[in-house]
Amino acid sequence: MDHVATLRNARGETYPDPVRAAQIAIEAGADGITAHLREDRRHIRDADIRRLKAEIAAPLNLEIAATEEMAAIAVKMLPHACCLVPERREEITTEGGLDAAGACQALSPIVRRLQDRGIRVSLFIDPDPLQIDGASRHGAPVVEFHTGQYCCAWLKGDVPAIETEFRRLSTAAELAAQAGIEVHAGHGLNFETAAEVASLPQLAELNIGHFIIGEAIYTGLGTVIKNMRAAIARGVAQRSSVQQSAQQQQ
Repeated sequence: MDHVATLRNARGETYPDPVRAAQIAIEAGADGITAHLREDRRHIRDADIRRLKAEIAAPLNLEIAATEEMAAIAVKMLPHACCLVPERREEITTEGGLDAAGACQALSPIVRRLQDRGIRVSLFIDPDPLQIDGASRHGAPVVEFHTGQYCCAWLKGDVPAIETEFRRLSTAAELAAQAGIEVHAGHGLNFETAAEVASLPQLAELNIGHFIIGEAIYTGLGTVIKNMRAAIARGVAQRSSVQQSAQQQQ
């Protein structure tokens, strides 16, 4: 819902309303809603989170920086889930994954604090073995892999890079699953790349925002949600087909 809030804030109006957009998305088949409450409040605001928590009939995934201020807000709001993400004031959007491997002292207390309040915690990380190991040491039950590099390679049509980045995602998903960590993914996904990533057997959830809101300009939010669900279903069907073939070969 960040991108709906960005458009609203550009004119200082009360519309478009992120909560109304969330309700339309849920009616069209979205399983949950994600909103990033940034430290500078550049798009989503505290009031938006309060309303989303109170007014939507679906799980709310709150993206926040790993800071005491944000953890306190999450503990007060009690969303279904919190995804801890890196954050820089200068960035336009999230540029990479959290350094779970090098932030032991900062992350572990926040992960525990959120979990103690019944909030599902995920760490937004790059698909890298060191980061998966770090997430495991912090006790995070979920990781969300940053798919930005894979999506950039796909947009450029760089086939070797596409194959390399997809292998990174596939290997990382296997490692995370072996460590008992639930696997999510997101950033930069469109219909085609979402279908490909959804084919990974370990994948449990995709978080997709900017493409959906951008595409909604042309076809409407409800239509985009339905088309995205269909794309993800194609990826899951491909996953099932590969698994069945492997079982038959055995």
